Amino acid sequence: MSKNKNFFEKFSNAATTFTGSSYAFLGATAIVIIWAASGPIFNYSETWQLVINTGTTIITFLMVFLIQKTQNKDSKAIQIKLNELIAASKSASNRIVDIEDLTEDELDQLHKYYEKLSKEAKEDIDIHKSHSIDIATKNQSEKYKFRQSRFLEKTEEN
Repeated sequence: MSKNKNFFEKFSNAATTFTGSSYAFLGATAIVIIWAASGPIFNYSETWQLVINTGTTIITFLMVFLIQKTQNKDSKAIQIKLNELIAASKSASNRIVDIEDLTEDELDQLHKYYEKLSKEAKEDIDIHKSHSIDIATKNQSEKYKFRQSRFLEKTEEN
């Protein structure tokens, strides 16, 4: 994989790493304490209040974008990892790859289907029975054959 990162990506990674650290929290706490302690010096003026209000507003505004960029990257990486697991799993439905692109109604429909599969699975006596969105019966048969072959291999070894 290429390790070329543009300036903004390097900056956002460093900034989110730092702002999530205990040092950043302690620094922000120190700023608030210093600001509060300086109140009597500035007679609790409107300017004194405006300094903290403006500072925190600007920092919050900028942090939203940094956090969102990091969240988007993390989300994409997780989706790719999940897609790889789905693609590699013999019994998983490939239709589930990239479902994040579906509409809310389509996701609700899939969710209801999986709720139904969950209820069916809870009613099964055999806890190894498969319920797949595509071909549950076929997958169950293949899993059974696989378990049987593994069982036979182990008994032949003994």
